[in-house]
Amino acid sequence: MTTTNSVDPLLQSDRAQLEDFEYDLPKDRIAEYPVEPRDSSKLMVVHRDTECIDHRQFREIPEYLSPGDVLVLNDTRVFPARLMAVKDQTEAKVEVFLLRELERNIWEVLVNPARKVRIGNKLSITDKLQCDVIDNTVSGGRVVRFLYEGDRFYDIIENVGQAPLPPYIPRDAEPKDKETYQTVFAENRGAVAAPTAGLHFTDDLLKQIESMGVHVTRITLHIGLGTFRPVTVGDLTRHHMHSENYSISKEAADTINQARNAGQKVVAVGTSTVRTLETAQIGGKKVVPKEGWTDLFIYPPYQFKIVDAIVTNFHQPKSTLLTLVSAFYSTEGIMEAYRAALDNDYRFLSYGDAMLLL
Repeated sequence: MTTTNSVDPLLQSDRAQLEDFEYDLPKDRIAEYPVEPRDSSKLMVVHRDTECIDHRQFREIPEYLSPGDVLVLNDTRVFPARLMAVKDQTEAKVEVFLLRELERNIWEVLVNPARKVRIGNKLSITDKLQCDVIDNTVSGGRVVRFLYEGDRFYDIIENVGQAPLPPYIPRDAEPKDKETYQTVFAENRGAVAAPTAGLHFTDDLLKQIESMGVHVTRITLHIGLGTFRPVTVGDLTRHHMHSENYSISKEAADTINQARNAGQKVVAVGTSTVRTLETAQIGGKKVVPKEGWTDLFIYPPYQFKIVDAIVTNFHQPKSTLLTLVSAFYSTEGIMEAYRAALDNDYRFLSYGDAMLLL
């Protein structure tokens, strides 16, 4: 496995401190459900050159795009990673959260409550799906071997698994979340968290954008649960970013490079898309077709090489997502925009409203 190291000593410095990315987020501003329809969410447009802010609806985003621009989407598909199991013999209830497949039928998982699950235990999800606990992980998780008959593994969990809602949404997942916590352009299965900036797009809105002459292309980055892991070290240079698998096709790279060569905007939808494009760039001039793993951690100061504009949501305090958008604008500018969002009743986090940084 190859990774892209996050720390460039020429661009990152010890001036970036965790306390700079703290703000007070009232619990009632955390969206528990998305708006309907998707593109009726609010959109804050931040003009970095003038520091002006527009308050719009998301369906008005085409007004800020031009023919020849390229809109880059992350087409990862979320699978229902949360399984409810019963521990054999004791009948204790255990949550099994799928993280990643290590090899066929062998998975790294999180279990809750962890203290009740030991190597050698058998967990039963349904009469068709069980797993044996075969190892512990250094991060406190477990390695399990799934046992099942008949149907394919993913067919089974699509039926019995629950949508992996973020831990800050204070409710149980509902059947509808399997649809709403998924972009309309999701295609490549592998994420346990949605690329939430993409949740605001509808099929009709994407068709409208393409009809304007804007190129819509897709890359893939499978978002892991680490996206919700807060930064805990005061000196950001000491934070290690989790690794995530990504891929960029030749077609997508060509589309992006042609737009750049023509002087058009590259608009990244979501921080996961930003990290993918910035990982796969060469010499600050172009994106190359590539697949691999990235642990790129972006925080101020950082010189962006590919991305000209970002569509994003409003993020948690002290998160790697917040440091990324702060690097793209400025920490002071982002904090001012967040204060404006709170003053204007914007909804925050995964099911919340959107921001366009131009």
